[in-house]
Amino acid sequence: MARVIDYYSGGEWIKTRHRFNDLNPADDSVWADVADADLAGAVASIEAANNAFPAWSALTHSERAHYMIAMAAECKRRQPDIVEALRAEAGGWYGKAMFESGYVPEVFHAAAASNYAPIGEVMPSEHHKLSIAMRRPIGVVTVISPWNFPALLTSRGFAFPMAAGNTIVLKPSEETPFTGGVVFAEIAESVGLPPGVLNVITCSRESVSAVGDELIENPAVKGISFTGSTAVGRQVAAKAGAHLKKACVELGGKDALIICDDADMERAVGAANFGSFMHQGQICMSVEKVLVHERIFDQFLALFVKRAAALQVGDPAADKSHVIGPLINDKQALQVKEQIEDAVARGAKVELGGEVNGRFVSPTVLTGITPDMLVYKNETFGPVAPVIPFATDEQAIAIANDTEYGLSSGVITQNEQRGFAIAAQLETGMCHINCSSVNDEPHIPFGGSKSSGVGRHGGRWSTETFTETRWITMERGGRPYPPVF
Repeated sequence: MARVIDYYSGGEWIKTRHRFNDLNPADDSVWADVADADLAGAVASIEAANNAFPAWSALTHSERAHYMIAMAAECKRRQPDIVEALRAEAGGWYGKAMFESGYVPEVFHAAAASNYAPIGEVMPSEHHKLSIAMRRPIGVVTVISPWNFPALLTSRGFAFPMAAGNTIVLKPSEETPFTGGVVFAEIAESVGLPPGVLNVITCSRESVSAVGDELIENPAVKGISFTGSTAVGRQVAAKAGAHLKKACVELGGKDALIICDDADMERAVGAANFGSFMHQGQICMSVEKVLVHERIFDQFLALFVKRAAALQVGDPAADKSHVIGPLINDKQALQVKEQIEDAVARGAKVELGGEVNGRFVSPTVLTGITPDMLVYKNETFGPVAPVIPFATDEQAIAIANDTEYGLSSGVITQNEQRGFAIAAQLETGMCHINCSSVNDEPHIPFGGSKSSGVGRHGGRWSTETFTETRWITMERGGRPYPPVF
């Protein structure tokens, strides 16, 4: 029986006449019946957050930290329910759901810890003033979160701004309204978070435009946290910029894994397999170009194909051994299918996979990749790994940088100095030596360059984004004014 999900505003559950279906992407069954909020609902949620801001921001840092710790404990208590939802609502493998649900409590612990960090500094003054730079929360922050790692990316988007004293209006993806949103409203209510501090508004794809614009343009909104596609992120950033509002946008990637000729082969194959196929490649940090030194290309390719062929495809909610689940919707599956077909038509060789059955795409390994192919240029967001040879480190760097994106990257080499030299030249916000491009921790500066976004999520970087820096002085030196005054 499908769940019934309402949205949460001002500490109340709001039922709506208009509803939409939240589908299991594996079989299109209705997983939940969800409230479809409208523009008026968005306005009311922003007003509730704005009304809650004075009291919430006035709490001591430790009081807000205690709420974060309580939410972490409640997330951990509810882990089985969250795991089940991530498998059915989001189409995720059991191992991915366990990782994600286990990661979320640590986000709240890190947010709590951030409240005990310095929030300013004392600066020297030529005139013997007490000169202080300090931070204060900005007010209402809206969070628009994605469907691929809904619980993780949503919690990261709002926990740090909320811990800092801001109030939140969260709109999860219409593909994952529960794991990306409503579950956090339930958790907030269960720990006694004051009404209006966290508001979760769900809406259908048809309502997204009106609701989304309000979440950006409403005068009470002071900051926007967005994680999603580059196309939508550009619009969000442009609208926020037009109103001179703070925005942190984390967008797509075309991430490369560079495997040098001195790489540990087992490490290289594991990094490529995990980075390319974890969650069907539906990760902004997924490896979408496997660059392999020509001296070890054939050896690597044989081992990589063998390892990838062992990954089982199927409904992850039905069987824990199904590592490769469905893509989130038909549009995404069609995009991946088009990239594979375009590559083959232009001369690529399918070393493994290539089959697209509805939303299920088998792990696919392609060689013979050229720059004119869609799979070379565009973000794939599917289980497709182009494997490309290179002759020199300089050539590998050039291929890796030959994209509009700049999110993450990986370098596999036993020479750490070589690894750092390559990493220094990659145009990405993040790089991981002897590891996959898929890496994250709650307290680190997560974000990209170029078309992969602006700003950083995580730890003090998120706090800096969603607080205002103020300069305050206290006159102590008797600085005189000009005599004429």
